Amino acid sequence: MQITYNLKSASERRSEAFEPKENVGFGELRTDHMFLMDFSDGQWHNPRVVPYAPFEVAPGAIALHYGQSVFEGAKAFRHNDEEIYTFRLDKNAERLNRSADILCMEGVPEVMQLAGIEALIDVDRLWFPLQEDACLYIRPFIFATEDRLSVSPSEQYTFCVILSPSGPYYNDGFSKAIRLLISKRFHRAVSGGTGASKASGNYAASLKAGKVAAEYGAAQVLYLDASNQQIEEVGAMNHFHILKDGTVIIPTFTDTILKSITSESILDLGELLGCEVRQETVWLDKFIQDIESGGIIEAGGFGTAAVVAPVGSYIFEDRRVLTVGDGAVGKHTKRIYQVLTDIQKGHISGPKNWLRKVTRLEG
Repeated sequence: MQITYNLKSASERRSEAFEPKENVGFGELRTDHMFLMDFSDGQWHNPRVVPYAPFEVAPGAIALHYGQSVFEGAKAFRHNDEEIYTFRLDKNAERLNRSADILCMEGVPEVMQLAGIEALIDVDRLWFPLQEDACLYIRPFIFATEDRLSVSPSEQYTFCVILSPSGPYYNDGFSKAIRLLISKRFHRAVSGGTGASKASGNYAASLKAGKVAAEYGAAQVLYLDASNQQIEEVGAMNHFHILKDGTVIIPTFTDTILKSITSESILDLGELLGCEVRQETVWLDKFIQDIESGGIIEAGGFGTAAVVAPVGSYIFEDRRVLTVGDGAVGKHTKRIYQVLTDIQKGHISGPKNWLRKVTRLEG
């Protein structure tokens, strides 16, 4: 794939390392450029790195009316050798195409996705924030651009990648456990729908639930299945809990749960973590009983943005509070977070091909 570079002038681009004095926050900043590629006449074409700027989109674009839009979230990290490495980016590329297929959209060949993302990171590598627990957050997305008002799949799309120099997802980082609202009023997905995809519309549908959760002093909602009997996932993360013997339980993936790459990584790391990690159906009533009896000692969420989000308590819609263990970040959760982030940062070796160094352009 031959990528065209139309870059900002040297005087307009970042020319030195980014060393912010304060926490950069999560997802707030943008780098100088973005990657674009278009689909029409049955093929992807015109791959290019251009200055970050607004799109020109037809008012009748199908994405604006019928929601044909999917996205991904990945991270890149700066190692001690001062090079930048992506983490399991191939899995994100695979999942983006799976999401596209669910929404009858045109997927982007994985090799093209990886080439475009790495080209953009290389151009804007000076934007990596040199501070603790920082990353370059990678946001690839595809949206339908055909100007047509009949309800049918688009025949034209844009693939775009933007980067955000970011810190921890939550303000307190990993140091403080969050609270979740267990809701029987809101449901994230039903079987046969788009729950297993990163469809933009899924997140729009979650905003009301998130607003209500905040009214309860909770960070996010713990979603149940449509029958309100099984635990599915947390807002933008997969749920997990840890038994008294240290076993990690993740709800079984279904077509109503987005398969988290972080969860898949934890499943693969069981031996390195020194504990058993398995998936099973999690029944709400038993989950509550096991927390109350001390059979469940820790809980949380797995996701790209937060990595591991410890959960110290749950609140119900009648405002009853259920505390997990002592309500603080537990030792097993700390261990999981430490091992995974140490692999991402290159401090310890992980499975082969999980990290991929971003090639520097010659000259």
